[in-house]
Amino acid sequence: MHVHHRRATAPGSYVQGGAAPDDQVLNLKFALTQNDVSTLHQKVADVSTPGNAEYGQHLSKEEVEKLVAPSPDSVQAVNEWLSSHNLTSTSSSPAGDVRAVSLTVKQANALLDADYSIFTDQQTGVKTIRTLSYSIPADLKSHVLTVYPTTQFPSPHKNSQVTAFKSKRAEDTETSCSTPFTPPCAQSLYSIPSNIPAQTTSRLGVAAFVGESASYSDLKAFLAKYRPDLPSSTNFSTELSEGAVNDQSNPGLEGSLDIQWTVSLVSPTVPVTFIDVGENGGGDLFTDLQEFLSVTLNDTDLPQVLSISYTLPEAFSDEATLTSLCNGFSQLAARGISVLVASGDAGVLGGENSSMCRRFVTEFPASCPYVTGVGGTIGQGPEVAWNSTGGGFSVYFPAPSWQTSSIASFSQSIPANYSTGRFNLSNRGYPDVSARMDFVEVRNGSLQTGVGTSLSTPIVASVISLLNAELIAAGKSPLGFLNPFIYANQDAFTDIVSGSNPGCNSDGFTATKGWDPISGAGTPVYTKLKAAAGL
Repeated sequence: MHVHHRRATAPGSYVQGGAAPDDQVLNLKFALTQNDVSTLHQKVADVSTPGNAEYGQHLSKEEVEKLVAPSPDSVQAVNEWLSSHNLTSTSSSPAGDVRAVSLTVKQANALLDADYSIFTDQQTGVKTIRTLSYSIPADLKSHVLTVYPTTQFPSPHKNSQVTAFKSKRAEDTETSCSTPFTPPCAQSLYSIPSNIPAQTTSRLGVAAFVGESASYSDLKAFLAKYRPDLPSSTNFSTELSEGAVNDQSNPGLEGSLDIQWTVSLVSPTVPVTFIDVGENGGGDLFTDLQEFLSVTLNDTDLPQVLSISYTLPEAFSDEATLTSLCNGFSQLAARGISVLVASGDAGVLGGENSSMCRRFVTEFPASCPYVTGVGGTIGQGPEVAWNSTGGGFSVYFPAPSWQTSSIASFSQSIPANYSTGRFNLSNRGYPDVSARMDFVEVRNGSLQTGVGTSLSTPIVASVISLLNAELIAAGKSPLGFLNPFIYANQDAFTDIVSGSNPGCNSDGFTATKGWDPISGAGTPVYTKLKAAAGL
């Protein structure tokens, strides 16, 4: 047997307890080696780079699946191995590159030469069943990319954190755009129009994981306060899968925020869909992300923009598993889907204990090169980088070609030997853009305020959705995967040149002229982005 992945200890504040019960059922996913993922990545660059002859010629669902489907040999080899243990697999992805197996802990230990145990997160008390190592037959190394859940641990941070809530009646009013930040303030600050004719071709999808829900009545109250010009019937649709329920009696912080802000900023132009995946079973974002990718990639009529306000530390997983998930996002990119992802809300510390912080903490999926990471800002005269915004350089993913020159320029602003070994300037940097992070929302009828890149992300997603609506109305392709466009048009953003996110007994990163790993290229200016898009 070949040890496929091993970690010395559990990450974060997890502590290993006793052995998991032999009869406990696990649902394992086997990510198989994809047929031609290198061609897929090249196609993403071709169709997403302004000036390329193939720009805007996004691939179809079938074309993408042909590139990522595993070889028949891989499927056969894995199935024969499973069969030898009296197990069978089913496809868990549209292209068949992810196989699902339901089995007991006893069977999993025998199959993977593993030692599944009960681990407890000392911060939250959440218990999870994982192993510190697993193995596969040596002759399957070229066929299997990763198996999970094995050595990947649920993050204690279910989503970008929201804090400092203060409740007041929803009918109370604010008189300033300094704080709290409201949808009309966002429209003013970022030149977001509210009069684009309604149409249904451009759509915006809001991701929801770990049991999040969004309330129809809270949205109605929010719109009555901040978008009274909209019809009272303005609403959102839902897509529920893998046991998800949009529980109207228990609206979530994240679901409420994301839905209320996207609907208020893009209505009446763009319909919004709440894509809710997975039950609230302990905050296992790895599983929910895989299910989300499976659901969206199987959709023949995807929203052109997806907003994801959830993060998890790269260190809680391994390179192979994150690569598998990132390849899923590259499939969406090839199909012309813009995926906006929060950069996180704990600075370079990432929620770790400062005394244990050796490397700056990096967050996934923002660290994936095929999504657009969104950082947070504060203030408006001028905006500055928020001191808790996530950002940095991936541990695993190399810098993509469209970003290397920006990273090289940023590197000139770093003092010599600054935080040596805590980040890798050769790797993917994030965020790519940023927006305000202080917000209001209505939850259970009460107006609340908070902070987080959970707001920044739906703001930028809304901007892109409205731009797509205008592009489609003009007979043009939607923007698709955004990053090559962003780095080629940085003058369409307001550069953020001050602010830092200290942590890990350091100053963290400091905003500077041009792109930086705290504010990205800056905050969007709708009118400039519209011109850059050829409108």
